Amino acid sequence: MHISLFDYSLPKELIAKYPSQKRDESRMLVYYKNQDKIIHSYFKNIIDFLEGDELIVANNVKVIPARVFAKKETGGKVEILLIRKLNDNLWEAFVKASKKPKINDKLIISNNIFCEIVEDLNGKYAVKFTENFQIEKFGKMPLPPYIKRESENIDFARYQTVFADEKFKGAIAAPTAGLHFTNEIIKKLKNKGVEICYVTLYVSYATFHPVRVENILEHKMHYEDYEISEKSAELINHAKHIGKKILAVGTTVVRTLEDNYLKFNKITSGKYFTNLFIYPSFKFNVIDKLLTNFHLPKSTLLMLVSAFAGRENILKCYNEAIKKKYRFFSYGDCMLII
Repeated sequence: MHISLFDYSLPKELIAKYPSQKRDESRMLVYYKNQDKIIHSYFKNIIDFLEGDELIVANNVKVIPARVFAKKETGGKVEILLIRKLNDNLWEAFVKASKKPKINDKLIISNNIFCEIVEDLNGKYAVKFTENFQIEKFGKMPLPPYIKRESENIDFARYQTVFADEKFKGAIAAPTAGLHFTNEIIKKLKNKGVEICYVTLYVSYATFHPVRVENILEHKMHYEDYEISEKSAELINHAKHIGKKILAVGTTVVRTLEDNYLKFNKITSGKYFTNLFIYPSFKFNVIDKLLTNFHLPKSTLLMLVSAFAGRENILKCYNEAIKKKYRFFSYGDCMLII
């Protein structure tokens, strides 16, 4: 399956650099799979497109300010993207500098706060910080590179869902489909009879790792950790048993639920990891509906939504969104597939 099948042309001005003024004022393209029908609306109207007895499953992970700026002892600027905590002061990270970093390089963050490169991990590094390093104080929100601006104060709130849970802190990218929700929308959904539960996938490099092979079947996904509570597992299994439709909020939820089902033939609580790669021909066992943002060309996320709704259908929806000047990617508008 050639990667060119998942390519499309996007005008640069449609890449959202900032979030919408209000979360729920994002535009929403609604695609009815069985009718091959498109409706243009706004996320604040999502309740009008639901039957009222769905189970919504969202990712309650919390994004950490994972981008840290430092200097070499020689004065050169360094950018560190923390990927995964290995132990108290040791992180797996990408390190971007004018020259390839070396083992024992000391990177100065502030006065007596620094880190040291202790191991080369094939393109990534193990980086050890001083005990007085506080990520909340020195880190910036890890906006995707295509946004092409430094993170600002607004991003600490808006590059985070309203249901992000402090207990599940550790993502280095936001589960962006969830960014459109407000507490008011959640209340309205519950009042209509829609149930909501949460799973946690710690969004990491695997989610945005580019596909660098022509045949997508040769692409290897990196692993990401996830966890499912007993309550959520019970709700999801019960919904499937009684025929209630399950709406996944974002591709991270899709991968969590479908991976877990493939492992156990039902949704099972606990802590696991996944490198599941979903592309056309994949058989979905759990989700029935999907809320998702518009994804990058040739990305694994575009391949996932193509598997769910059909590649040609998705590209048709994307072309329609481009014509209507929707805003794309992390801070952009959304698409409801039902």
